[in-house]
Amino acid sequence: MEEKYGRLTLPTDLDIVEETLKLKEQLKADAIRDCDGTLMPEELVNCGAKIYATYYTTRKDNEWAMANPDEVQQEYLITDRYTAFDNELKIELMKGFHTQQLKVNEIDDPKEWWEVIDRTTGEVVNDWDYADGFVTIHNTKKFHVYTVSFLAFLIWDPVHMYNFITNDWKDAPHQMTFDVRQPKTQEYVKNKLRKFCEENKHVDVIRFTTFFHQFTLTFDDKKREKFVEWFGYSASVSPYILRKFEKWAGYKFRPEFIVDQGYHNSTFRPISKEFKDYIEFQQIEVCKLAKELVDIVHSYGKEAMMFLGDHWIGTEPYGKYFETIGLDAVVGSVGNGVTLRMISDIKGIKYTEGRFLPYFFPDVFTEGGDPIKEAKENWLQARRAILRSPLDRIGYGGYLKLAVNWPGFIETITKVIDEFREIHEYSKGSKSYTAPFKVAILNQWGSIRRWMSNQVHHAIWYREIYSYVGVIECLSGMPIDVEFINFDDIKNGIDKDIKVIINAGAAGTSWSGHEAWLDEAVVTTIREWVYNGGGFIGVGEPSAIQHQGRFFQLSDVMGVDKEVGYTMSTDKYNDLNPNHYLLDDINELDFGEGMPGVYATGEDYQVLAMDQKYTQLVVNKYGKGRSIYFAGLPYTVTNCRLLLKALYYVSQNENLLKKYFVSNVYTEIAVFEETRKIAVINNTYDVQKTDLYIENELVSTLELKPMEMRWVDF
Repeated sequence: MEEKYGRLTLPTDLDIVEETLKLKEQLKADAIRDCDGTLMPEELVNCGAKIYATYYTTRKDNEWAMANPDEVQQEYLITDRYTAFDNELKIELMKGFHTQQLKVNEIDDPKEWWEVIDRTTGEVVNDWDYADGFVTIHNTKKFHVYTVSFLAFLIWDPVHMYNFITNDWKDAPHQMTFDVRQPKTQEYVKNKLRKFCEENKHVDVIRFTTFFHQFTLTFDDKKREKFVEWFGYSASVSPYILRKFEKWAGYKFRPEFIVDQGYHNSTFRPISKEFKDYIEFQQIEVCKLAKELVDIVHSYGKEAMMFLGDHWIGTEPYGKYFETIGLDAVVGSVGNGVTLRMISDIKGIKYTEGRFLPYFFPDVFTEGGDPIKEAKENWLQARRAILRSPLDRIGYGGYLKLAVNWPGFIETITKVIDEFREIHEYSKGSKSYTAPFKVAILNQWGSIRRWMSNQVHHAIWYREIYSYVGVIECLSGMPIDVEFINFDDIKNGIDKDIKVIINAGAAGTSWSGHEAWLDEAVVTTIREWVYNGGGFIGVGEPSAIQHQGRFFQLSDVMGVDKEVGYTMSTDKYNDLNPNHYLLDDINELDFGEGMPGVYATGEDYQVLAMDQKYTQLVVNKYGKGRSIYFAGLPYTVTNCRLLLKALYYVSQNENLLKKYFVSNVYTEIAVFEETRKIAVINNTYDVQKTDLYIENELVSTLELKPMEMRWVDF
């Protein structure tokens, strides 16, 4: 069948031509690509596959970068904090930064674009001068702390530097960056793209990797990652861009809008008006220019694909302007279900493609590495999400030789590829069944950070966030339609289709909401909505900010508050009563890092789990509505079942849970009503037995092999 062929992109290189051709036929791949550090062999140009060309708009042309040093890309940096012990303080700007990656911008006027701040008072200091890599601050106040924010040129592309270090490249020159936003370089890049299209008629797809601005990836003086913010805009600046911003915004730009006290506007930070303005401005400018490049590609009869990574800043695939670019496709790295949904939910393009793990790099394909395990884990999490929102294509990247020579690896990914094609074969483009209600994730970012909540970087594990990001990882593979909303959306009126609102995150972060919970309209709207029958789920420190005698501003809705030391003298009497619908088939509870100090309060709560005297899982009634509090909810197969039941419970739809259902928590189900097919998946490496229910009736008992996906007709 057609669905059993294609939908697959393989990497290649000059030294693996025969193996590529063999693997293309074996895996029935229909596209071949080059990668960073590899080249497309001429022998494969006419092999009958679609040819992708990895295309860089900002690098791989050191001659141009060196000839135009004023148009090399720039980044705002901030020094460490230094204490003044006298009335003068000298600060070395590049201390702690890698001088092969970054170089102080001495071309543009430091007094116009840099900023010295007394961090003890927050005041801007003007009495300073710069010379030979040092800023000297005069008339300092003793024992006050100072920083310098300054512009630096990115003289080594951060991703190339990462790949260079990871692969231990010895002879490759450091690739410099150049700023395509500036008129001279912009014209040069457009002409260079035209020339590439003319000279490479065999290329079918220009795979932009990506467009203009690299996410913030800064290395320290030991070539270690110093600061990584996949959503960061700190490397999207230049005097040229900032002057345009000032004209657009109508106010003077400050470096502090970008360096943000040294936090660089991490997505965990509450969002400032100025940073929101800057993102809006950059989206408008970046998408407009990206469209011009895409139009050039289309004029040569080629497709334009964007890699959702590297220089993606400003494109914002869930922003207002992305569709205006006119891209044919988006490809991105799939680390788990969340990152898959981040790609597969994008609108305004013809198709989506996921680059699966592991990447064929020597850091994984090495002694002590386990690429087979990584491939299996990657597929188990991605498969859940594909069944809800399928990618159109999948592929791999890196050095194909490493994969071919690793015993058993090709056999492993063959199963992955076959199952991916099966999903398309049996679903025939139809959407799998979802519950008759929507769930909304509430935070300060809303829809522009769809499937991006509580993340630092693609699927990278952090102790501080796994208890929260698990919420959207579980949701990525559930039969639930999910929206991402912000606090303005709440004030504008909650969509009638939304029956559950989830707020998950740590206090003080954008994900929890911080000062947004001081808005009277926000808290009263949500209270009224729940009181009239809505459902609310809080995870960690929801609605958290100290105000008027409460830390959780929706403590009345959730039936819990947190002890922050102010009510130690007030006794709390919480009794455990785990007898509840939620825990009927749950044998183990995992709250991750948990949340100390949370106690139940009010008259309508039931404590389902405790850690000594403090609560971890609480259900509460609020008028006609319901709420649930979780101390944390990391991604586990059991927590996916627990959250699913929680959603049906707070939306008061428990009677609909078994419309389509499997009894074993280690299994899940996806139902394609149009094709009358059911996919039952085993999310473990063990054999699992599970009962299949349709319309609340037991129809069969299945025994699934490890990792099996079983298709059932109904």
